[in-house]
Amino acid sequence: MATDAPGNDNDAADAGSMRIFIFKSEASPDLRAFGGDLVGTQLPSRFKPWRVVGAVAPGGAPPYKFSRDAIETAIKDRGFQLFRVTKKD
Repeated sequence: MATDAPGNDNDAADAGSMRIFIFKSEASPDLRAFGGDLVGTQLPSRFKPWRVVGAVAPGGAPPYKFSRDAIETAIKDRGFQLFRVTKKD
């Protein structure tokens, strides 16, 4: 059972980490973005509309083996991080 008590092992993993939301562009179906808010207020408007398709909990590992630190830095600096998904044959 997880608790928020000091000294909990999850405290170190969560310290400084943000919840990261994952979005899909309806204008460009292979385009995705990581953002820092559920609404995606800072996502590029030229790829609107955006639809939230998931989230990464604070301290959780992002999909596709992306670097959490790089994603968080991009969100802090630009408000988002774009990426593309490709189909595997």
